[in-house]
Amino acid sequence: MTTTGLRPAPAGIGRPAHRDGNVLRWLSAYTASMVGDSVYFVALSWAATRTGSPAQAGLVLAVGAVPRAVLMLGGGVVADRFGPRRVVIASDTVRCLVILGVAALLLLTAPGIWALTLVALVFGAVDALFLPSVGTLPARITAPGQLARVQGMRGVAARVA
Repeated sequence: MTTTGLRPAPAGIGRPAHRDGNVLRWLSAYTASMVGDSVYFVALSWAATRTGSPAQAGLVLAVGAVPRAVLMLGGGVVADRFGPRRVVIASDTVRCLVILGVAALLLLTAPGIWALTLVALVFGAVDALFLPSVGTLPARITAPGQLARVQGMRGVAARVA
Protein backbone atom coordinates (compact mmCIF):
# COMPACT_ATOMS: atom_id res chain seq x y z
CA MET A 1 0.00 0.00 0.00
CA THR A 2 1.45 3.33 -1.03
CA THR A 3 0.65 6.65 0.47
CA THR A 4 0.42 9.83 -1.52
CA GLY A 5 0.80 12.16 1.42
CA LEU A 6 -2.78 13.40 1.06
CA ARG A 7 -5.16 12.86 3.88
CA PRO A 8 -8.85 12.35 3.13
CA ALA A 9 -11.01 15.34 3.91
CA PRO A 10 -12.92 15.11 7.18
CA ALA A 11 -16.59 14.24 6.93
CA GLY A 12 -18.80 17.20 6.10
CA ILE A 13 -16.09 19.22 4.36
CA GLY A 14 -16.37 19.31 0.60
CA ARG A 15 -15.09 21.91 -1.80
CA PRO A 16 -13.84 25.05 -0.04
CA ALA A 17 -16.56 27.69 0.10
CA HIS A 18 -14.47 30.32 -1.65
CA ARG A 19 -14.21 28.00 -4.67
CA ASP A 20 -17.79 26.74 -4.73
CA GLY A 21 -19.78 28.19 -7.63
CA ASN A 22 -23.09 28.04 -5.75
CA VAL A 23 -21.65 29.94 -2.81
CA LEU A 24 -20.02 32.56 -5.03
CA ARG A 25 -23.22 33.11 -7.04
CA TRP A 26 -25.24 33.45 -3.84
CA LEU A 27 -22.65 35.79 -2.35
CA SER A 28 -22.68 38.00 -5.47
CA ALA A 29 -26.48 38.20 -5.47
CA TYR A 30 -26.55 38.86 -1.72
CA THR A 31 -23.98 41.65 -2.06
CA ALA A 32 -25.92 43.27 -4.90
CA SER A 33 -29.09 43.08 -2.82
CA MET A 34 -27.37 44.65 0.18
CA VAL A 35 -26.00 47.48 -1.99
CA GLY A 36 -29.52 48.08 -3.27
CA ASP A 37 -30.86 48.15 0.29
CA SER A 38 -28.25 50.71 1.31
CA VAL A 39 -29.06 52.94 -1.64
CA TYR A 40 -32.79 52.58 -0.89
CA PHE A 41 -32.43 53.69 2.73
CA VAL A 42 -30.30 56.71 1.80
CA ALA A 43 -32.65 57.69 -1.03
CA LEU A 44 -35.75 57.26 1.13
CA SER A 45 -34.24 59.37 3.92
CA TRP A 46 -33.15 62.04 1.46
CA ALA A 47 -36.53 62.18 -0.28
CA ALA A 48 -38.38 62.29 3.05
CA THR A 49 -36.27 65.13 4.45
CA ARG A 50 -36.55 67.02 1.17
CA THR A 51 -40.33 66.59 1.10
CA GLY A 52 -41.22 67.11 4.74
CA SER A 53 -39.88 68.04 8.12
CA PRO A 54 -37.29 66.02 10.05
CA ALA A 55 -40.09 64.61 12.20
CA GLN A 56 -41.96 63.45 9.11
CA ALA A 57 -38.78 61.87 7.76
CA GLY A 58 -38.39 60.00 11.02
CA LEU A 59 -41.99 58.85 10.76
CA VAL A 60 -41.39 57.50 7.25
CA LEU A 61 -38.37 55.51 8.43
CA ALA A 62 -40.22 54.23 11.50
CA VAL A 63 -43.17 53.11 9.37
CA GLY A 64 -40.72 51.02 7.34
CA ALA A 65 -39.09 49.49 10.41
CA VAL A 66 -42.25 48.47 12.26
CA PRO A 67 -43.57 45.90 9.78
CA ARG A 68 -40.07 44.49 9.39
CA ALA A 69 -39.87 43.89 13.14
CA VAL A 70 -43.45 42.68 13.59
CA LEU A 71 -43.68 40.39 10.56
CA MET A 72 -40.21 38.81 10.59
CA LEU A 73 -41.34 35.71 12.51
CA GLY A 74 -44.06 35.22 9.91
CA GLY A 75 -41.39 35.62 7.24
CA GLY A 76 -39.62 32.60 8.67
CA VAL A 77 -42.83 30.60 8.48
CA VAL A 78 -43.30 31.63 4.84
CA ALA A 79 -39.70 30.62 4.08
CA ASP A 80 -40.31 27.20 5.64
CA ARG A 81 -43.56 26.75 3.76
CA PHE A 82 -42.49 27.82 0.26
CA GLY A 83 -38.73 27.39 0.43
CA PRO A 84 -36.19 30.11 1.11
CA ARG A 85 -34.92 30.29 -2.47
CA ARG A 86 -38.37 31.06 -3.85
CA VAL A 87 -39.09 33.58 -1.13
CA VAL A 88 -35.75 35.35 -1.64
CA ILE A 89 -36.25 35.61 -5.40
CA ALA A 90 -39.87 36.75 -5.08
CA SER A 91 -39.16 39.29 -2.34
CA ASP A 92 -36.11 40.68 -4.17
CA THR A 93 -38.25 41.04 -7.29
CA VAL A 94 -40.94 42.92 -5.38
CA ARG A 95 -38.34 45.10 -3.68
CA CYS A 96 -36.79 45.89 -7.06
CA LEU A 97 -40.17 46.83 -8.50
CA VAL A 98 -40.89 49.05 -5.50
CA ILE A 99 -37.55 50.81 -5.96
CA LEU A 100 -38.14 51.31 -9.68
CA GLY A 101 -41.60 52.67 -8.90
CA VAL A 102 -40.19 55.12 -6.37
CA ALA A 103 -37.50 56.19 -8.83
CA ALA A 104 -40.15 56.89 -11.47
CA LEU A 105 -42.28 58.71 -8.92
CA LEU A 106 -39.36 60.89 -7.86
CA LEU A 107 -38.48 61.57 -11.49
CA LEU A 108 -41.98 62.55 -12.56
CA THR A 109 -43.34 64.31 -9.50
CA ALA A 110 -42.52 65.50 -6.05
CA PRO A 111 -44.24 62.83 -3.95
CA GLY A 112 -45.81 63.70 -0.65
CA ILE A 113 -44.92 62.14 2.65
CA TRP A 114 -47.91 59.79 2.29
CA ALA A 115 -46.40 58.19 -0.84
CA LEU A 116 -43.01 57.73 0.81
CA THR A 117 -44.72 56.29 3.88
CA LEU A 118 -46.58 53.78 1.72
CA VAL A 119 -43.34 52.78 -0.03
CA ALA A 120 -41.60 52.34 3.32
CA LEU A 121 -44.49 50.22 4.60
CA VAL A 122 -44.45 47.90 1.57
CA PHE A 123 -40.67 47.64 1.54
CA GLY A 124 -40.60 46.87 5.28
CA ALA A 125 -43.22 44.12 4.92
CA VAL A 126 -41.39 42.52 2.00
CA ASP A 127 -38.09 42.87 3.87
CA ALA A 128 -39.66 40.84 6.71
CA LEU A 129 -40.00 37.97 4.24
CA PHE A 130 -36.55 38.45 2.70
CA LEU A 131 -34.36 38.55 5.82
CA PRO A 132 -35.27 35.17 7.37
CA SER A 133 -35.10 33.46 3.98
CA VAL A 134 -31.71 34.83 3.00
CA GLY A 135 -30.39 33.84 6.42
CA THR A 136 -31.23 30.17 5.86
CA LEU A 137 -29.65 29.84 2.42
CA PRO A 138 -25.98 29.41 3.46
CA ALA A 139 -26.78 26.18 5.28
CA ARG A 140 -28.47 24.87 2.13
CA ILE A 141 -25.72 25.69 -0.34
CA THR A 142 -22.60 24.50 1.45
CA ALA A 143 -21.31 21.62 3.53
CA PRO A 144 -21.63 21.92 7.31
CA GLY A 145 -17.84 22.17 7.63
CA GLN A 146 -17.83 25.25 5.39
CA LEU A 147 -20.74 27.06 7.01
CA ALA A 148 -18.59 29.25 9.25
CA ARG A 149 -16.55 30.36 6.24
CA VAL A 150 -19.69 31.18 4.24
CA GLN A 151 -21.12 33.18 7.15
CA GLY A 152 -17.82 35.05 7.38
CA MET A 153 -17.99 35.80 3.66
CA ARG A 154 -21.56 36.99 4.17
CA GLY A 155 -20.45 39.33 6.94
CA VAL A 156 -17.72 40.80 4.74
CA ALA A 157 -20.21 41.27 1.89
CA ALA A 158 -22.62 43.08 4.21
CA ARG A 159 -19.86 45.42 5.41
CA VAL A 160 -18.69 46.11 1.86
CA ALA A 161 -22.24 46.90 0.77
